[in-house]
Amino acid sequence: MKTLFIECNMGAAGDMLMAALYELLEDRQAFLDAMNALGLPGVRVEAQAAATCGIAGTHMTVAVHGQEETEGSVPAEAPHPHVHSHGEAHGHDHDYHHHHDHDHDHPHDHGEGHHHHHATPGHIGELLDGLPLPEEVRRRARRVYDAIARAEAKAHGCPVGDVHFHEVGALDAVADVAGVCYALYLLAPERIVVSPIHVGSGTVRCAHGVMPVPAPATANLLSGVPICGGTIQGELCTPTGAALLTSFADAYGPMPVMVTKAVGVGIGTKQFQQANCVRAFLGETVDETNGEIVELVVCNVDDMTPEALSFAASRLLEAGALDVYTLPGTMKKGRPGHVLTVLCVPEQEGELARRILAETTTNGLRVRRCGKYFLTPGAGMVQTRWGPVKLKLARGYGITHVKPEFEDAAELAREHDVPYQAVLQEALGQLRQEDFRK
Repeated sequence: MKTLFIECNMGAAGDMLMAALYELLEDRQAFLDAMNALGLPGVRVEAQAAATCGIAGTHMTVAVHGQEETEGSVPAEAPHPHVHSHGEAHGHDHDYHHHHDHDHDHPHDHGEGHHHHHATPGHIGELLDGLPLPEEVRRRARRVYDAIARAEAKAHGCPVGDVHFHEVGALDAVADVAGVCYALYLLAPERIVVSPIHVGSGTVRCAHGVMPVPAPATANLLSGVPICGGTIQGELCTPTGAALLTSFADAYGPMPVMVTKAVGVGIGTKQFQQANCVRAFLGETVDETNGEIVELVVCNVDDMTPEALSFAASRLLEAGALDVYTLPGTMKKGRPGHVLTVLCVPEQEGELARRILAETTTNGLRVRRCGKYFLTPGAGMVQTRWGPVKLKLARGYGITHVKPEFEDAAELAREHDVPYQAVLQEALGQLRQEDFRK
């Protein structure tokens, strides 16, 4: 399975994520050309070679009217004579720990791209809808901003429609979001795993004042996600970074077992004793389960007739169980009985558990959730001298299983008065295995 693993040991920001994914692309120049053709007023995206703690990578520069954005949020104790409205929500997109060591003595009225007081969710949505990108990319970018709007509304105790993006509405932040979404579209991973996210610690000064780390909007976005604080002072995960990660992550945890084909490193400009980067690993997972299954196990069914138990099993299959089977057992006081096992997908667990309680005499059941390996089912057809026979196919892990459909072979055997085994062998003889090793 084509898998993307994103390592967030130093948090994540939009530009760092874009840089890491950029390094994984086959045609990097085409990506940059597309980003610079978006039509965002005055926006220029450039990839610059950078390094942190001796690790080489890329820093993605997003300049608006020739001026790269400065840090939007800084540690509360740092000198800060004015508030920036350039980064992301609460001034975090180009945050103090991830980005640019610029002096703060330049003018901050850089043209139309920097008038952010009109950056409402509706305005951002219209801007994204007009980008010359695939619809899937625009849709994903809108979901990211929708998530930020909901997080901001919750943080400020106001309706989503009343949210006014401060820094997150800046054109450089829009470019970051669009760039990450577009890079993911080009890479097309089948599964994305994100490490626990380092959010930083302490407090941070932003457009609304001094706030704890993680800032309220970031904390809302990361609800239910594994995070850690650490000793580094400042904001490491920005609202944009949090919204992007949570919008595309399929799972959170350590790196899965995988054969890595490419590694991308997105670097911030601040230097720490710890490497200030986001790393993205693209490859194929190896011997990893490709699904999940639930076992609903009923014990001590010793007061049902075989007919009643068989009827219950048929009803459970009709209700959507993947499989139902029984095993003989010796119950309390030496009574003979059966152990009933029902396999189902996780989404059906509750419904089938209720049906088991209704269709059997058990007063309880236990549940086991397991990963599973499975071959993807398919279908085919072969032509025998007596007629066509459907095939059941299953593929995966470089394996192909092929089996003629019993009912088709049996029907031809009855129709032409020939042994079933003759039809079966004819069907098997017509198989060309190379046709099914795809």
